[in-house]
Amino acid sequence: MNERSHRSSARLRPNVPVALFGAASLVALLAASCTASEKDAFVLGNDLADGAAPGFSTVEDAGNDGSVALTEYCPTDKCPPGWTTCPNSRFPCDVNLRADVKNCGACGLSCPTDTGNEIFACVEGACALTCRGSSRSLDCDGIVDNGCEASALHDEHCGACGNKCTNPKKRCVDQSGRNNDGVFGCGCPSNKIYCDRGCWDPISDDDYCGDCQTHCDPTNGGAPALPHAYYGCVNRNCGNVKCEPYYANCDNKESNGCEQFLVEDDNCGACGNACGDGQVCRLDQNNVPRCMCPPDKTFCDAGCYDGLCFGRCVDLTSDNYNCGACGVDCYVPERNAKGVCNYGACVMDCNEGRADCNNAWSDGCEVNTDSDPQNCGACGRVCDAVAGQACVAGRCVVEPCSKDAGGGPTR
Repeated sequence: MNERSHRSSARLRPNVPVALFGAASLVALLAASCTASEKDAFVLGNDLADGAAPGFSTVEDAGNDGSVALTEYCPTDKCPPGWTTCPNSRFPCDVNLRADVKNCGACGLSCPTDTGNEIFACVEGACALTCRGSSRSLDCDGIVDNGCEASALHDEHCGACGNKCTNPKKRCVDQSGRNNDGVFGCGCPSNKIYCDRGCWDPISDDDYCGDCQTHCDPTNGGAPALPHAYYGCVNRNCGNVKCEPYYANCDNKESNGCEQFLVEDDNCGACGNACGDGQVCRLDQNNVPRCMCPPDKTFCDAGCYDGLCFGRCVDLTSDNYNCGACGVDCYVPERNAKGVCNYGACVMDCNEGRADCNNAWSDGCEVNTDSDPQNCGACGRVCDAVAGQACVAGRCVVEPCSKDAGGGPTR
């Protein structure tokens, strides 16, 4: 739960009488007011931070005798700068024109929808564009409407806008090779060769063995087939016996191929790597054989497929997918909340500005505590309905009280 959702219910006072205090008393009053209620109200019409409290009095004028006049604040239905009430608003002043992607700068002015390449946000009332890292695209012209128009795998913008590759022998390339990690640079590292717009290891790559033209024949021209083995590139030469994934030649005999399976308890990931008591050898989430599990974790079996067995080592007290027991998922089918594992029990965690006021898992965090005057900042914290007081960013809005002809405060 966010901080505002946890605060206790409190009805805001409409105004506080004006008072005169000596300088020492004023300092004490200001300190106490800030500490107790600085997040309870959104103040309009002065230079205070937004967190000042209703009835919080500030220095207005100092008299010759050292006394200080204080300003009192009253509830208001006015929206703070940047906030407004749109035709489809549910509450007064519930739209932040500086940050709302559906009302960016003005009601109904929506930013483009996110795509596979682009992410859009409203920043200070203008739509801003971010390119997804996995898309290999860049926004180099700064124009939001045409999205991420440049390729990161291009000599003009190699990995970053304006990073040009000018040497024709060192073109823009993904230097990660078969890892496909999107590490872009001009030319290849010294230990790799440039072939087919990629960087390859000529020492051991079966498709680029020694140079770009040599592709190894896994049968080595009809050589004898060996168990769990094939013929490939070793030290820049084809025709060498190599093991299939998860197998090894532990007895160093070529005649029986790669005889040892490496996803078993006595040979886990390497020849002779035996798992300890109570541990089993399984493939982890990265498909790497590991002995599972250390004493502080619990093994959760994920089953076996085509002879390969998978699993995970988890902390049952905090794992959101194995909470309290293997397979217990803390998923919440509600967009305003997420389920988290808290000491082995699934609990609902509300997004910022939301709260679960009815204690029902089915509808998630159903209350908007950022804008609801009946639940402003926390469940049951009520703004002044008679004054039409707005709730903005989880705080009831106040402004300096005006004075009527008789000198009394009015709204």
